[in-house]
Amino acid sequence: MIKLLLPLTLALTLLLTGCKTYEKPENVIPVENFKLTEYLGTWYEIVRLEHRFEKGMEAITATYSMREDGGVKVLNRGYKTAEKEWNEAEGKAYFVGASDKGFLKVSFFGPFYGSYIVMDTDYKTYTMISGPDHSYFWILSRTPTLDEKTFNRLLAQAKEAGFDTSKLIYPDQSKNDAK
Repeated sequence: MIKLLLPLTLALTLLLTGCKTYEKPENVIPVENFKLTEYLGTWYEIVRLEHRFEKGMEAITATYSMREDGGVKVLNRGYKTAEKEWNEAEGKAYFVGASDKGFLKVSFFGPFYGSYIVMDTDYKTYTMISGPDHSYFWILSRTPTLDEKTFNRLLAQAKEAGFDTSKLIYPDQSKNDAK
């Protein structure tokens, strides 16, 4: 009986901690009056802070669409340069609190969710996103490039919010230019 109880307790603990609160980094403020319908569609990754799930990838896009349950379908796609192949990951996102605030939780692995915080967006050109802490950061654009003035403004805003912009990765989007 005890042999069975220990794995069950560990599994339950993992499940509960995977579904816990969603963190927001200091100095990161979610967009107010967020309009999900305008946010949906495809975005191209302009810069990111590196993480193992995107390591060695180029031409990364994120496409958001509605799910039947009212959540958001997240389809991330990128080219794995070493393997010379495209890779896709499908996830789901839901609002953390009010649906007019750019603070969502996203999952690609069952019950495990992480913060997805829209820090700034104009819906038509760019969006800037944070994760649960200052090690998760992205700037995305509706096109494979972003104008220099907007990009520099977003970089300054990111630095002011506490992100280490000297460690940003600038993925090659040329495989998406040909689409």
